Amino acid sequence: MNQELVTKFPLTDSVREALAVTLRGCEELLPQDEWLTKLARSEATGVPLRIKLGLDPTAPDIHVGHTVVLNKMRQLQDLGHTVIFLIGDFTSLIGDPSGRNTTRPPLTPEQIKVNAETYYRQASLVLDPARTEIRYNSEWSDPLGARGMIELAAKYTVARMMERNDFHDRFKANTPISVHEFLYPLMQGYDSVALKSDLELGGTDQKFNLLMGRHLQAEYGQEPQCILTMPLLEGLDGIEKMSKSKNNYIGISEDANTMFAKVLSISDVLMWKWYTLLSFKTEAEIAALKKEVEGGRNPKDAKVALAKEITARFHSAAAADAAEQDFINRSKGGVPDEIPELSLSGAPLGIAALLKMAGLAASTGEGNRLIDGGGVRVDSNVVSDKALKLGAGTYVVQVGKRKFARVTLS
Repeated sequence: MNQELVTKFPLTDSVREALAVTLRGCEELLPQDEWLTKLARSEATGVPLRIKLGLDPTAPDIHVGHTVVLNKMRQLQDLGHTVIFLIGDFTSLIGDPSGRNTTRPPLTPEQIKVNAETYYRQASLVLDPARTEIRYNSEWSDPLGARGMIELAAKYTVARMMERNDFHDRFKANTPISVHEFLYPLMQGYDSVALKSDLELGGTDQKFNLLMGRHLQAEYGQEPQCILTMPLLEGLDGIEKMSKSKNNYIGISEDANTMFAKVLSISDVLMWKWYTLLSFKTEAEIAALKKEVEGGRNPKDAKVALAKEITARFHSAAAADAAEQDFINRSKGGVPDEIPELSLSGAPLGIAALLKMAGLAASTGEGNRLIDGGGVRVDSNVVSDKALKLGAGTYVVQVGKRKFARVTLS
């Protein structure tokens, strides 16, 4: 740690608390000593830090997986810092190559405009709109021009760019890499220069791009930003990253009843990670709740509390209460008081295989046919995805109107 700066800006209890808030649930904070110094300087001078999150409007809707970084932004916002919600209307024209094994098709300006119009409205359900700076990176990227782009490109080498995993893997596999894809991390890094950011947030898949911001800020004579990466949230299946394409997501614009029921469908194990990344409860409150469950309290109580918190955030407390009552009513109306109970191992387990093992279908083929016909429910929710896998936890599985089983997977 830079002892000279720490001496100038002492580490108070509030600074250490701010560091703890920053670290909660995060994957990496780099470099941690520099962030601590920035926090101490901010407290001593009264000048808030500038914290940046950029999202490309590649789709019109945000799901709760996207809100992991938004939640962290809100926590830092509540500490008094300036948060910048950056809409990547320029970078969307290039397409982010992160995690891609093929060139990402660029969006048209018309598609970007339509998607961007809904992004901030949805993000405002997490961030405080009155304290959020909204920017579009076309503000400085368009005026850069060809000359500026060449000067920017001269500040990084092809050898360093090829160290990036997705580029390296595609090159080794003889998969085409378009030259314009090299511009994406440069332009995202230049956003940090234009905004003079102190901290940039992103998912773990964004680490290369975030580090580019540090490099370019140093090249332009600025104090480099710190970077904070957040884990990618597993979806309802407890296996894959939450994604619309995997049909394992909760859209933040979904109705309250659906949102509540979907949260209740996650496994007991996954619930605690969701608490850390999605709940605004303190770490002490979560630890106390987990201790109660380990001591014998029904884990469903904790899951209901999480479902109500998430539903209330995107709707209202009254809507969350109504969703809970709706779920209770449907559960009472559809499930007999006494149903077979069994324990199965092998989680995560495909739904068709589970139906066969639970004696609810004669074969996996029959199980798939039942799913196609809309005759299978898990925790009162109709299963439409034959590829659904259930993680560890307890589920009420229903086939048709009369076949039920309470299945505990491990």
